[in-house]
Amino acid sequence: MKMDFIKKLQCLILITLQFCFIYGQENLSQGPYKQLILRNVTLINGNGAPPIGPVDIEIKNNVITKIKTVGYPGVAKRNSLKLDKNGHELNLDGMYVLPGFVDMHGHIGGKSQGAEPDYVFKLWMAHGITTVREPSGRSLNFNLDLKKKSENNSIIAPRIFTYTGFGRGSEINTPEDAVNWVRDNAKKGADGIKFFGSPPEILDAAIKENKRLGLRSAFHHAQMSVARWNVLNSARAGLTTMEHWYGLPEALFNDKTIQNYPPNYNYQNEQHRFEEAGKLWSQSAEPFSEHWNNVMNELISLDFTIDPTFNIYEASRDLHRARRAEWHEDYTLPSLWKFYEPSKISHGSYWHYWGTEQEVQWKNNYRLWMTFVNEYKNRGGRVTTGSDSGYIYQLYGFAYIRELELLREAGFHPLEVIRSATLNGAEALGYDHKIGSIEVGKLADIVVIEENPLENLKVLYGTGAIKLNEKNEIVRVGGVKYTIKNGVIYDSKLLLKKVKDMVRIKKEEENFIIKQPGIK
Repeated sequence: MKMDFIKKLQCLILITLQFCFIYGQENLSQGPYKQLILRNVTLINGNGAPPIGPVDIEIKNNVITKIKTVGYPGVAKRNSLKLDKNGHELNLDGMYVLPGFVDMHGHIGGKSQGAEPDYVFKLWMAHGITTVREPSGRSLNFNLDLKKKSENNSIIAPRIFTYTGFGRGSEINTPEDAVNWVRDNAKKGADGIKFFGSPPEILDAAIKENKRLGLRSAFHHAQMSVARWNVLNSARAGLTTMEHWYGLPEALFNDKTIQNYPPNYNYQNEQHRFEEAGKLWSQSAEPFSEHWNNVMNELISLDFTIDPTFNIYEASRDLHRARRAEWHEDYTLPSLWKFYEPSKISHGSYWHYWGTEQEVQWKNNYRLWMTFVNEYKNRGGRVTTGSDSGYIYQLYGFAYIRELELLREAGFHPLEVIRSATLNGAEALGYDHKIGSIEVGKLADIVVIEENPLENLKVLYGTGAIKLNEKNEIVRVGGVKYTIKNGVIYDSKLLLKKVKDMVRIKKEEENFIIKQPGIK
């Protein structure tokens, strides 16, 4: 009798767990399947090759097992892959598939923004982002828990690589302290470290030990330390990735070692910080000059990765555009909108008195910055795609697609843009044997879209692209149709609807209406 009871209890627990999984996925997903076939698609595989189609793609137990050409455009299909008795297929005739996108700078929300993980994850997944590098979030344990849940598909979330902010939880005063902290961080299960700045001897010891242990690294070269340690110092020590662009212009100085700070500058005043940052690239070596070339070539020789995050500073060159982006109304939480508004306290809300002069400086900043990044790519350097969303009017998911557009503006061919968003990110994470391209043997991280993103990257936005049809009617086209991660098919448009509902409910609870700053 006791054994019967135990068996019944086990069955009940199993049923409950299955129900919880289904409920947790909110009926937004299908699978995984023992066999899944994506039929009649045009393949953009992420490695730089041009599109090819129609092809069938077979997935078994989350691994791509076959990719087969099944004919020619506009003619009857032939030699289609065989569907097993218990297999599942999606007829995607005329649609495009790409590898899942890799966001190399994805913060999983934040308490200050009032953005919880579920909100952030749904926005990411709705835009085809299946892998995220978390560069120092709320805590390592918090992120590791989410990483585990993502791996077993118990939550709707991208694959997570979690980096710890250097020194978090400890006081580091010596190189020995640094080495011990790095070793402890690795033991705890972190995938890497994000650095901001420290004395040179401490940074040198920490980066070298992290590299010896086989972990990856990122660095935001903050102004408080960059005068003694710039990008070249980091790359020579073994840093794998730089974030943003701080530290790079300083490595390109010809006639100075410190940027031209005005006498009244205060780093804690964020208008000072970001206004003067907009003048930094104009102080560096001229593009294609000897010193400029030497720095670039050395970084490439060190297999160094640049993760520019162009989008996160775009409001600096066009505040009105970033503030009035059409997705804010439906998808930006009230708490996040309040965080964005001008403030002397909220990080990145530096609009104390932002105007034409600041924007002109930043436009020139972008021109020089983009010139370096594009040429870096041209010479074989690795450039990845990161968003750093949740700050400066940049919204999760939507900002990532904007980053793709800005890479295009910098001079990248659309196929180079997609490679930066997929294979390059996978390589930078040391995970390109598993993800980053649609190839036999790799995991089934796939984006499905009805429109050709190479013709217009805007079709990747959740809000789609505006188009006139043959009847002179305005229609919206695009938006990711399906995001496939770990072999599970997610309905991207339903994910967006869930986010829209979250935002609507919060607005109703708070009687909140988005108003532009200063308007009562």
